[in-house]
Amino acid sequence: MQEPEEKKIALELLETEQAYVNRLHLLDQIFYTELMKEAKNGKTVPEEVVKMIFSNISSIYQFHAKFFLPELQKRMEDWICNPRIGDVIQKLAPFLKMYGEYVKNFDKAVELITVWSEKSPPFQELIADIQKRKVCANLTLQHHMLEPVQRIPRYELLLKDYVQKLPPESPDRDDAEKALEMIFMVAKHSNAAIAEMERLQNLWAVYQRLGLEDDIVDPSNELIKEGPIQKVSTRNNSTSEKYLFLFNNMLLYCVPKVIQVGAEFQVHLRINVDGMKVRELNDTQFPHTFLVSGKQRTLELQAR
Repeated sequence: MQEPEEKKIALELLETEQAYVNRLHLLDQIFYTELMKEAKNGKTVPEEVVKMIFSNISSIYQFHAKFFLPELQKRMEDWICNPRIGDVIQKLAPFLKMYGEYVKNFDKAVELITVWSEKSPPFQELIADIQKRKVCANLTLQHHMLEPVQRIPRYELLLKDYVQKLPPESPDRDDAEKALEMIFMVAKHSNAAIAEMERLQNLWAVYQRLGLEDDIVDPSNELIKEGPIQKVSTRNNSTSEKYLFLFNNMLLYCVPKVIQVGAEFQVHLRINVDGMKVRELNDTQFPHTFLVSGKQRTLELQAR
C-alpha cells in the first residue's frame, strides 16, 4: 500500500527537523561554545561580541532539541493509532516568536563577523578551523546562521501542503488549519519586527543628520519624504538652497551646514502638519513654486 500524501509530508517535516536540530547544535554547541571559550581567555574578541553574533541561538536550540523534535518523533512512531501533527505544531507555534530577536539581529551579526575577522586574526582562524570540519559540510558560519532565518517560512510551506493533502474527513483537519494560521501569524510577527527595526534605524540616522535636537527626537515619528528645495525671496528676486524633512506630524525647514561637523543640517523652522496648508502658485519667473503656510509662518518654495 502507498503511504498517504499527508503522512509523507509529516515525515518530511520530521526529517528536516532532525537536520535542523543538527545545524542548531553546530551553531550553539560548537561555534558559539568554542568562540565564547576563546573570548573568555581574552584571545580573540570581547565576550560581548560573541553574544551579539549568536543572539538567542541557545534558547532556540534547546527548544527544538529538547521539546519539538522529541514530540514530533513520538507522534510519527504512533502514526497508525494517531495520524495527526496539528496539535503538536499548535504547541510549538507560540514559542516561535523568539525567532523575532534572532532574525532582527541577523544582518548585524553577519556584519560583526566580517568586521572582527579583519580586526582579529585569531578570531578569523578559529572560525576557519571549525569550518574545515566535516560537520560543516564545506559551508561558512554565515551560511549556517541563515538556517534559523529560513525555518519559519519552511514550516509554513510544509504545513500548507499538509493541510491541502488532508482528506476532508481527517481527524487532524481542524487542528492543522489552526496550526497553519498560528504559524502564519508568527511569520508576520517576525517580518513586522524587522520592518520596525529598519524604520527606527533610518529614523535615528535622520536625527543624527539634524544634530539630535531633543524636542525632535521621538521614536514614534515617521519620515515621509526629504529632499532639497529652493527658498524664493520676493524681496530681491532670488532663490537659496534649503532642505525639507516631512514627518507625519511636522515639516522641518532646514539649512545645509557648510562645515559638516556633527550635524549635516540646521533646523531653521518647524511647521506643524496639523493646520498646515499647501497651495500651488503660477509664477512665470519661478516655475514649480508653492506656498506652505502653517500656524508658525508662510514659506514660498520652489521645487526642481
